[in-house]
Amino acid sequence: MMPQGFAGLEAQLWVWLVAMIRPGAAFLVAPVFGAPYVPIQLRMVVSLALGMAALQANPVILPEGGLVTIAGFMLVLGEVLVGLALGFAVQIGFAAAMLAGETIGNVMGLGFAGMVDPASGQSSPAIGQFLSLLTTFLFLAIGGHLMLATIIVESYRALPPGDAFMSAESINGLVLFGGELFAAGLAVALPVGFALVIVQLVMAMLARSAPSLNLFAVGLPAALLAGLVLMAMAVPVMGEAITLSLQNGLAMARQMAGR
Repeated sequence: MMPQGFAGLEAQLWVWLVAMIRPGAAFLVAPVFGAPYVPIQLRMVVSLALGMAALQANPVILPEGGLVTIAGFMLVLGEVLVGLALGFAVQIGFAAAMLAGETIGNVMGLGFAGMVDPASGQSSPAIGQFLSLLTTFLFLAIGGHLMLATIIVESYRALPPGDAFMSAESINGLVLFGGELFAAGLAVALPVGFALVIVQLVMAMLARSAPSLNLFAVGLPAALLAGLVLMAMAVPVMGEAITLSLQNGLAMARQMAGR
């Protein structure tokens, strides 16, 4: 027989479990939180903390038959989809820097130079690795992690558990925002990429005017040196573009959190 003091413990644990689903799903795909180097135990603790804070304003009412019912399955499905959408919106803004790194690296001739990105665990170009670290610092500097946590907690007001299904307009807005990833990535890479294209055109004209000139022996070092100098000069401008992309991702997540 369960002691009287623990009579409601099981029901409370189920409520806490449901409250953890949305933050946990968001942290699974969100930048920084979803990185492989972040321990799963830490994600669970932060998810529980955010879920308990959200329960203060919007209590979770479990279905009568529990979670192993159609109503319970739909509740869990809605929580997972909302969490993934919120985290993915921020991740789209974060991925613009990786796209810019791919573009600049290919133009510089460093497309073959790959490194392991700690944020994703996958191989990425060296320039993309640099921009990924810069984006992580900027994300933390503008308080993006705190903004994301606030958005998740506030989403429980407009999307309470059990009725957490986004409107078609919100889903369509997320899809269209994903298309803006390429424009944002090119905007970040534009200051350096355009100048490097001009350098490549100059090298091509030199190769045509002097066929005996070894283009690989001259063009690659020239493009690499020009790229490094231009990167050092354009980092402040690129940082502003990356910050704007991150803010747009957070704004999109906030918009979906309000349906």
